[in-house]
Amino acid sequence: MKPDILVAGIGNIFLGDDAFGVEVAQRLACRELPAGVQVIDFGIRGFDLAFALMDDYGAVILIDAVPRGEAPGTLFTIEPDWDSLVSAGVEAHSMNPMKVLAMVKAMGGQPKRILLVGCEPSPMPEDEERMGLSEPVERSLDQAVTIIETLIKQLQGEQHEWSMESDADHRGGGGCGYRIARH
Repeated sequence: MKPDILVAGIGNIFLGDDAFGVEVAQRLACRELPAGVQVIDFGIRGFDLAFALMDDYGAVILIDAVPRGEAPGTLFTIEPDWDSLVSAGVEAHSMNPMKVLAMVKAMGGQPKRILLVGCEPSPMPEDEERMGLSEPVERSLDQAVTIIETLIKQLQGEQHEWSMESDADHRGGGGCGYRIARH
């Protein structure tokens, strides 16, 4: 049976809190998830994620560190606006989920439903490499797992419309609008 929901961990384990998505994906992979759910740690492999998104999943949940200017460890659920995506190049050994989605759109793909569960990282100097999550991001891991498990249940039910609080202004970076829920 082909999985209906892809849960994709994104991040670089050598850049501190950027490993958030990888850590959450690893925790989810150790849990008993409903049939039809596939968890993959994509790390920094943007092309691999783009090609996976070309498959016919009913929904995709991306997990990544998302700097938005909030307190470190703050969790968000973001639903990107597919129509607002602007074409952008993808780097082979780095990962920007919005660029990957733009690439998928340019290749003619269109996942039915895309959600991004993000965590505000702690500030880190741009040229510094460090393994391990900061304390606030580490503390958010279990809550992120719970949020994703809840989203999976909602997506598999789909009789209930997924609801979220809206930002006052559906802001977006890089030409991508979105709706967001803070947790």
